[in-house]
Amino acid sequence: MNNEISKIINEVEKAISGKREIIAKIITSILANGHILLDDVPGVGKTTMAIAISRALGLEFGRVQFTPDVLPSDVTGFSMYNKETGLLEYVQGAAMGVNLLLGDEINRTSSKTQSALLEAMEERQITVDGTTRPLKDPFIVIATQNNVGTTGTQLLPYAQLDRFIIKLSIGYPDIKSEKEVIRGRQTDNPLENVESVISAIDVINMQNEVSKITVKDSIIDYIVRLAEKSRQHELLELGISPRGSLFVNKMAKAKAYLEGRDYVIPKDVQDVFIDACSHRVLLSQLAKSKKITPSQVLCDLIDTVIVPDSILK
Repeated sequence: MNNEISKIINEVEKAISGKREIIAKIITSILANGHILLDDVPGVGKTTMAIAISRALGLEFGRVQFTPDVLPSDVTGFSMYNKETGLLEYVQGAAMGVNLLLGDEINRTSSKTQSALLEAMEERQITVDGTTRPLKDPFIVIATQNNVGTTGTQLLPYAQLDRFIIKLSIGYPDIKSEKEVIRGRQTDNPLENVESVISAIDVINMQNEVSKITVKDSIIDYIVRLAEKSRQHELLELGISPRGSLFVNKMAKAKAYLEGRDYVIPKDVQDVFIDACSHRVLLSQLAKSKKITPSQVLCDLIDTVIVPDSILK
């Protein structure tokens, strides 16, 4: 693994124990210039993870704690009349002026407020009263949600889910890691020990390097075949969208970068495929009746879609 990336992961691990693989996946997503959805039960460290990563990467951090009464203007900002000047003045929302925005418990708020994030996530800009304002570069959203079914939660719209480059579950720590968590918080907060390894400018430079990673036509063909096969699969009502194919490509390039290569190989695609696509597909009634998960269907695609010979050479 890239030495600089290893240093970043080591720094984040000061606050999050036993989740090295998840940390690496989140950093991969950020280098791919994508947004991350952390879906899990409460109390496993989703918020701590986001704060620790922002500090290790030297990113300006902002947070919205979503509740039913949070308004779209809390995210985008709003215009306020200044009686002294007689003019409308812009009051910035949570998305302005930050590099990493944590949308905490995003599925507890209204669909209208969730939708306020869509322009920011897709265009890296916000529009208020007809005026468009660019967001800070880089701009990454890490959203957390509790599993649907807990009190006060609702399903995210598919159009919003599709904007996230990856969906992850942190999961419970093992016994050893949980003991370390308890010991580490006896007298202080481990987050205070997390220091910046790189700066926001370094993140931008790394994102630019990732964008230049070579992807041969044979690899592109492989990604498209996986997506096409998902659209024909009997266990899927809705397959992988073209945006999903683009995100798999971006994630595969970032994965190659982490491995110290300037070109993508099939394993890069396979390694990122499930995390990048499990939230983009909808199961058929047949799959639901058999209690088959999206990950199982995607694993089947990896196993059945032939890797072209030209890639293997």
